[in-house]
Amino acid sequence: MQPDLSQTLARDRHFLQTAFKNPKKFGGLPKVEEKYRKSHEIYLKRQAALPKPQYDGTLPVHERLNDIKAAIANHQVTIICGETGSGKTTQLPKICLELGRGTAGLIGHTQPRRLAARSVAERIAEELQSPIGETVGYKVRFNDNTSRDAYVKLMTDGILLAETQTDRYLTAYDTIIIDEAHERSLNIDFLLGYLKQLLPRRPDLKIIITSATIDAERFSKHFNNAPVLEVSGRTYPVEILYRPLHAADEDEAEIEIADAIVDAADELAQLGSGDILVFLPGEREIREAAEALRKSPLRRHDEILPLFARLSNAEQHKIFHPGGTKRRIVLATNVAETSLTVPGIKYVIDTGLARVKRYSARAKVEQLHVEKISQAAARQRSGRCGRVSAGVCIRLYSQEDFEQRSAFADPEIIRSNLAAVILRMAALNLGDVAAFPFLEAPDQRYINDGFQVLLELGAVEEAV
Repeated sequence: MQPDLSQTLARDRHFLQTAFKNPKKFGGLPKVEEKYRKSHEIYLKRQAALPKPQYDGTLPVHERLNDIKAAIANHQVTIICGETGSGKTTQLPKICLELGRGTAGLIGHTQPRRLAARSVAERIAEELQSPIGETVGYKVRFNDNTSRDAYVKLMTDGILLAETQTDRYLTAYDTIIIDEAHERSLNIDFLLGYLKQLLPRRPDLKIIITSATIDAERFSKHFNNAPVLEVSGRTYPVEILYRPLHAADEDEAEIEIADAIVDAADELAQLGSGDILVFLPGEREIREAAEALRKSPLRRHDEILPLFARLSNAEQHKIFHPGGTKRRIVLATNVAETSLTVPGIKYVIDTGLARVKRYSARAKVEQLHVEKISQAAARQRSGRCGRVSAGVCIRLYSQEDFEQRSAFADPEIIRSNLAAVILRMAALNLGDVAAFPFLEAPDQRYINDGFQVLLELGAVEEAV
């Protein structure tokens, strides 16, 4: 009789199931039983050492703890929709640990950016009172800091996607949390389609999808009407002030942004103490604004802190663990919009711009454009200063401009060259791109262009 495989490691279950049906093929029953015993022992050892999370009860997500636990326990897919600052990113892995997840395999937790993966891992490890890399590890490009005994693994969605090539059924995990799904990057959309196909083959796998301004219904339908839980976020009011750049043309506006930031910082400083978070489209603009602030007679005594992906760990640590009495002005790209919470922020200055990658079907190249952000992104940004007390957000554009913007940003899949997706799908034998269960199917023209590029490079054959 086949023993209970629910108390073995997820990665061994498929093999054991097959081996117990036909032990001769795998060296006889004693060998198969030995393999089962080893897997069972490691499972029990992991179960015994499972971390015991504590909650301080200060985050909005704590009010829904029991509902979230029940939804995760009773459904294979759960969608958690919460405003920025609800605490879902750091608390969900702890809730999963409390439910005994992480025993048969890791709790995989994806973030859209490397910076977020690292800092979220540090934060969760801190809350579980464990050195980074032991109970909670992270893996980003060029850096894997996860021990064999880890329970939670933070990574970028690109890393999880890459792992599907060596671990088709993602058996290293018993739970996967896809965070910030509303960003709808190519990787996220691809993962959601991949997981939808994987779920029937991995009934033991739990999927949790979280987002801030999520189109919850669409996600729920994609996963066969999965339950949606709403978690409240911001608790303090935020006053919005519009200070548009009065410029004759766009070029002039670009030059004035750094000066407008200095003026806005001066205005906010008069309202009282508190740190300022400034949103800019990219690293170059951050450096220009930092220089302007350091030259400003009123701001030169403030601590000016740039925040972008290429920062060293030590510099990032300084931003997320503030000390000292100086006012801090943090200059960030949209990395600080949702994934990361910079502590102590009372004021926000929003340029209303972000760098966006777009594919030109005519020129057949991808270009990075500085574009206006959507209304949803603007709300995310202003929400960053309503965390510790009532806040003020200065938008460097007019209210009329805000009202004319699109409600949500375009998903990356409808503005990308699909050559990389087609190539990856071919490598994973996922079949026809047009038949893949994407949340939003890409334009057939873009699929054709992607194939054309690959044909020209000799990466695929005509028959594909």
